[in-house]
Amino acid sequence: MRTLGALAFSAFAVFAAMAKCYPTTSSGGSAVPSSSTEFWFSQPIDHFGLNNDTWDQRYLFNATFYKPGGPIIMATPGEAAVSSSLADLSHFNYLAQLTDGLVVLVEHRFYGKSNPMPDLSGDSLKYHTVENVLQDFAEFIRAAKSNPDQIFSLPVSRNSKVVFGGGSYAGSIAAWIRAKYPDLVAGAWASSAVIKYRLENYQFDQSWGKHLEALGCAQDVATAVEDLDSILLSGNTTAFSELQSKFSFPALSPSDFAALANVFINSAAMAPTTKSGDYTESTVCAYFDGTRSPLDSYAAAVAKVVSAGGYTQDSLIQMGDTSLGYENYALGQSSRVWYYQECAWYGNWQVAPPSSTNMQRYRSQLVNLSYFQPNCRNKFGSDIQIPANSGGFDDKWLGMLRGTTNIYYTVGAYDIWRNSNVLSWDGYVLQNTTQSPIFLIDKATHSQDVAGHRVNDLDSVNLAREIGNRLVQQWIG
Repeated sequence: MRTLGALAFSAFAVFAAMAKCYPTTSSGGSAVPSSSTEFWFSQPIDHFGLNNDTWDQRYLFNATFYKPGGPIIMATPGEAAVSSSLADLSHFNYLAQLTDGLVVLVEHRFYGKSNPMPDLSGDSLKYHTVENVLQDFAEFIRAAKSNPDQIFSLPVSRNSKVVFGGGSYAGSIAAWIRAKYPDLVAGAWASSAVIKYRLENYQFDQSWGKHLEALGCAQDVATAVEDLDSILLSGNTTAFSELQSKFSFPALSPSDFAALANVFINSAAMAPTTKSGDYTESTVCAYFDGTRSPLDSYAAAVAKVVSAGGYTQDSLIQMGDTSLGYENYALGQSSRVWYYQECAWYGNWQVAPPSSTNMQRYRSQLVNLSYFQPNCRNKFGSDIQIPANSGGFDDKWLGMLRGTTNIYYTVGAYDIWRNSNVLSWDGYVLQNTTQSPIFLIDKATHSQDVAGHRVNDLDSVNLAREIGNRLVQQWIG
């Protein structure tokens, strides 16, 4: 689970968990063999001259369905480590089967085992820039096309076209790399791609609110948050202690308590909606059944997630106490790397809406910019710019996508990230064109179309896949 305020759970990590229950199969019905062998590709620490030392980037591939001339279906898990389940069980493996292609899953710098530097200090993470990230993937593609035998240890055609796919942040990467390197990437499948960036992303909760409204419990959740704040802001230590017990939380500051509660109540939003039911309904709205107060219903829903997840009081402290870990620079902390991206790249802090907006509030008012930003310099040093240049980041990377062809954008109607996608609740952020179409997936949540296939998938999810499959076949034809 991501650190507080960063509900950007890797879509691929969610896919892996789901795919274990519903494995992808070949056309003959046999399970796709595991891609368990790790391979490594040498990259410079900095592609732009500050540090020419090299490091090894990890990748996996599955060539089960490859035939000479077939495409290279390339993906990254973004802020998660690569794994054989991710390489073998997403929709991209089915796409490889359909197109006689191979799937290659390349790990993102500073995540998993792909570490350019020996630690995660601010001095090391200065090499963690979006430009370096995209250049890593571009250099890998160049090597895959010029020396495929060395990359794949099998005779892959040098003229194989590359299609890049991803969900969530990885979907953003897919879109950006198609825009920046159209000579290397024939097309991109960008599912739930986060392409709109703001310093304060209070619009995030409004997407979730639309889902709650459809299920009939939005007002109850908002009332619970108001009641929560009345206790957290009161200074009543006895009432606060009782609240912690109801939530099954350890002793935390009121702000840390509020942020941790929000992480758990939002966790259902990433789960898929299927023909079998809506996970948000069963894990959130079902608790607001009129048998207890809204705040007690909220607490019961969170406590159930804590119990089901096997969280200990110590693990909750490690997750929730923002005063911990400032000088823990050890590798392997994906949450620390993600926090750096928020601090240094784009902000996008998930905060409560200002009262001036008159928006419904599904998050404590204690979870605001002042809660998150001080941790940037505490974690990464005084050289980091505060606030992040969110406007500049958005202008550059959203601007780059305008007019770019051969990108297929998919958006879940109930995606919690929808207000950062190409089709927000306010309308289109980019033009919907035949060259780069945008498809709204009815009732779907986050990146469901690129997950592994399940027998109870929504018809709208399967339709999104069919459209994407046809587009990919056009791009590589």
